[in-house]
Amino acid sequence: MAHVKASGTAKGNKDSVSKRLGVKVYGGQHAKPGNIIIRQKGTKVVPGEGVMMGRDYTIFATQVGLVQFSSKLGKQVVSVVPAA
Repeated sequence: MAHVKASGTAKGNKDSVSKRLGVKVYGGQHAKPGNIIIRQKGTKVVPGEGVMMGRDYTIFATQVGLVQFSSKLGKQVVSVVPAA
């Protein structure tokens, strides 16, 4: 009768599924329209020319070209410029 199941082991044994955020196509790499360049939470990086931002702040290419990172007014900007 003295056997009692230990409690509290299953309570702290949870973890969320990782969201796979981050840069998917780096600077200097080739991108096609629809390619996801960055997955992010909020606007850590803002869109420049040749890219658009989705509802979940995902930045994706809208034209063919090379990915280019720069900074403007203290914000990091990503663009897709046509390859020469």
